[in-house]
Amino acid sequence: MKRRSLPVAAALAATAALLLTACGGGDDKSSDNDKIAGADQESKKPTKSAEPAGAAEDSPDGVDVSLPKDMNLVFDWDKPKAKNEAAAMDDAANYLRAIYKGVDKRTAEGAAVTAYSTGDGLHYAQVQIGERLDGGWTATGTRRFYDSTTRSTTNGTSVEVAFCSDASKFYGKEVKSGKVLKTDPSPTDFSHYKIIMVKYPTGDGLWQASKVFVEEEAAKCQ
Repeated sequence: MKRRSLPVAAALAATAALLLTACGGGDDKSSDNDKIAGADQESKKPTKSAEPAGAAEDSPDGVDVSLPKDMNLVFDWDKPKAKNEAAAMDDAANYLRAIYKGVDKRTAEGAAVTAYSTGDGLHYAQVQIGERLDGGWTATGTRRFYDSTTRSTTNGTSVEVAFCSDASKFYGKEVKSGKVLKTDPSPTDFSHYKIIMVKYPTGDGLWQASKVFVEEEAAKCQ
């Protein structure tokens, strides 16, 4: 896959009342770059070919991650100076877009999900999508991601992308009726994420989510 440029601060998609839940465990206090939880997982070749590309910003690796206009995901963060960390951050955002594209398209087996995730990251994405399919929900509104940090292993093949999420303006929506399931703002709207990104080994510049950690009701994000 050839990488195309992708703005880090982009408005795309997500869900609000339906928060992502944690997968796996980890020590949030670790500061050793070589002890990033989940960094030992290897990247794997996507099992499906890419979907037809839309606009350039919606297909940075030839994979369609476009979403409906009423699904708005905002990445309000600064790109790091380190090249590998910047690329890993871009694809962490694409991983989240891929999850919500699966929610919109009603499938957990789409090319975007398999392109941007591997191992536990792939399982996590498929569980998140599957729960919404089973519940008959999609999503509408705006979700904001902010206060991002990155750190990488010494060999540069694994990067931890951490950030906050504000889902106070994200709402679940019933697929059949179109009813928006609005909720009152609460601490449950704020979460802190750590996504372990691993470098795709072919040199194409693609990074895949290998593990996801989520702290719900995160005080640091409120």
